Amino acid sequence: MLDYDAEAEAYDATRGGTPRAEAAAAAVLGLLPAHVRGVLDLGCGTGIVTARLRRPGLRVLGADASYGMAAMAARRGIPVVNACGTGLPLRPRSLDAVSAVWLLHLLREPGVVPRLIAEVGRVLRPGGVFVTTVDKDAAHDVGSDIDEVLAPHLTSAPADAPAEVTAYAEAAGLRPCGEALFTGRGQGVTPRGAAEALRAGRYASRVAPRSATVEEVASRLGALPDQDVPRTDPTYRLSAFVRA
Repeated sequence: MLDYDAEAEAYDATRGGTPRAEAAAAAVLGLLPAHVRGVLDLGCGTGIVTARLRRPGLRVLGADASYGMAAMAARRGIPVVNACGTGLPLRPRSLDAVSAVWLLHLLREPGVVPRLIAEVGRVLRPGGVFVTTVDKDAAHDVGSDIDEVLAPHLTSAPADAPAEVTAYAEAAGLRPCGEALFTGRGQGVTPRGAAEALRAGRYASRVAPRSATVEEVASRLGALPDQDVPRTDPTYRLSAFVRA
């Protein structure tokens, strides 16, 4: 897993920046009912998406387990708490909405995702909404030559599989209430960029080289044509759940 404190300063520039954040925020807002007056962005990171969730009459808060990320969000003027999603310092039934964009896929330790979703269920009011990305890593499989190189080394059990997330949500008193898709603008990866990301550990949730070292897989990526030509942008999926 990456050291997100160390990554904070360069994070936005290496993850698609403003175009990606604007697309994500617009999709989340599209799933929030008109009655929502406050939203907690869980795993808010640098706050680049969180800041774009603001709309008239909507109060936006952030939470992140990384101090470095939370500090970046605070610099954007976002009220933020340095806290883990499985233990939020909030009263039961105190929130209208919770969002979690590009978070669940990172939580590989067994039991963490259901605990986090149970915590979301605890802090949501009746009628409150939880919006989260699901199957995030699969979105990056766009049928490119890069995907062909990585295919033998993909992790087999994503932490944010849609069926499992839905089951955890239902156990927490949350029922499905909507979905949305959005494009990861500017995230079409290049072979050179994929090799650099693999070496830096940014594919930790998605790729676990088998019968090859990280360097061997990176070298195969380095042998592909058009090293600096981006392949197709990924399309992400959001699922929404409402508190009974």
